[in-house]
Amino acid sequence: MGWRPSAVVDLASVAATSSSPDSSSLSGSRSRSIRGRHRCVEFDCVIHNVSCTVTDLMLKGAYSQTEISKNTIRVSELKKGVQTGLATSGWERKLRNVIYQYLQVNPLSIHPLATPPEHMKEPLLYLRKAQQAWEKRILKSLNSMCTELNIPLARKRPDKEQRDLLSRWTELGTDGPVYAPKDFLDVIMALQNPNYNTGDSTGDMAINQCQTGVDDVDIPPEMFDADRMKLGRKVITADHGPLAQEYAKKGCPISLRGDLWCQILGVIIDEFDVLYYEQLKSNVIAHDLLVDSLLYKDVKLTATNDDQYFVFEDFLYQSYIRGKLGDENFAVVYPPNGVIPFHGFAMYVAPLCYLYQEPVKLYYVFREIYTRYFFRLHSISSHPQGIVCLSLLFENLLQMHEAELFFHLKSVGCQPLRIAFKWLVRAFSGYLHSDQVLLLWDRVLAYNSLEILPVLAVSIFSFRKTNLLKVQSYNAAEAVLADLTTLQVIPLVQLSLFSK
Repeated sequence: MGWRPSAVVDLASVAATSSSPDSSSLSGSRSRSIRGRHRCVEFDCVIHNVSCTVTDLMLKGAYSQTEISKNTIRVSELKKGVQTGLATSGWERKLRNVIYQYLQVNPLSIHPLATPPEHMKEPLLYLRKAQQAWEKRILKSLNSMCTELNIPLARKRPDKEQRDLLSRWTELGTDGPVYAPKDFLDVIMALQNPNYNTGDSTGDMAINQCQTGVDDVDIPPEMFDADRMKLGRKVITADHGPLAQEYAKKGCPISLRGDLWCQILGVIIDEFDVLYYEQLKSNVIAHDLLVDSLLYKDVKLTATNDDQYFVFEDFLYQSYIRGKLGDENFAVVYPPNGVIPFHGFAMYVAPLCYLYQEPVKLYYVFREIYTRYFFRLHSISSHPQGIVCLSLLFENLLQMHEAELFFHLKSVGCQPLRIAFKWLVRAFSGYLHSDQVLLLWDRVLAYNSLEILPVLAVSIFSFRKTNLLKVQSYNAAEAVLADLTTLQVIPLVQLSLFSK
């Protein structure tokens, strides 16, 4: 297709209506490198400050006062001893990981202190109004469903019903979803900006770079896979989030992917996490929420009907369903987790069932991935990683690099985004083969960006270009792109980004 990496840089800036100084993307290696070095310096400063703080606290304690009274002790030596102790005990690495995860989830704000919270969440007024209107619409649909079915939004289950529910946990279901991606697409396509007026970070994905999931198939294991596995084990042993993220840029081996993702996301399960999960589970048993039933039904309509995920039906009920529901202390907010499921929502968690056998770990990993990335795929926002900007990036890339195909599809009444939108909303889960979905999500976590999704979508259109140029209707174009299970993700993305 002849894409240049610099094109991604230009179109990413076009797609982003607003940007933040720490927003990561598949474009802009120099800024990422500078930010990376800057954050490393910040980490070192924080570690030093923490060491000094600990030292100051020790100086105020009775033990330290006793030690300082001795003529052989010096404050400078004490500080150096604390810093050395942090390093040798492993606490320095733990502090670095905590700070790294904090900066990933809480980027530095560019807003003034007096900025209202709703403006910090979404700075553009017309998108705030659109999101509010969309939320009112789906809440109205949810209330109408309750009225038609004559059931409450939530109620306390009697003890007998709780015991009955526990005994038939995997036999649950209800009516259809509140909305589907096509309904959300209609809202997205109706958005109009009233103010509208007419460095590359993907080097590790270059064609000359060996990739897990591609080169380990064609190259003998002793030449690539063995070295990759050996390096991966060293990365896991190091237990450092940024190192795992850098390693994942070339893909994660199947046997190491689960541990590497936990390091990237900062997921560490302790007894308190297990206790919290059990509390969520008891709340699900004790309370009957309509959204619970919607989730049960979505699993049956999507994962259960998929040849790759139907075996995980019971596992999905026991992990994802239980974990997603909220605490009764926040029952005034409905639903407790703030998420109303749509058709295909269960496919966000289905691929993870291949990586984690424990429901508790599966829940916490999914929670991190969803709150960092996937929630942006079904909410209206000007964020450069939001579905609005990703949709715009897809159309701009397709129109720029496949102009003939783009205008042919438009001329026969086929809007390309109407086909690709469902891929983007579900991050291709349920459309690609499961191993390809996981390889794709490796790069999402590694580059901390969802922009690879529209890049892949354009690559698929380009790959099927010959057949698409022959179609004369939307249905025919949809049929050409109906089956994606035979596609290899990384070669398509490589050809799109690096072919001349």
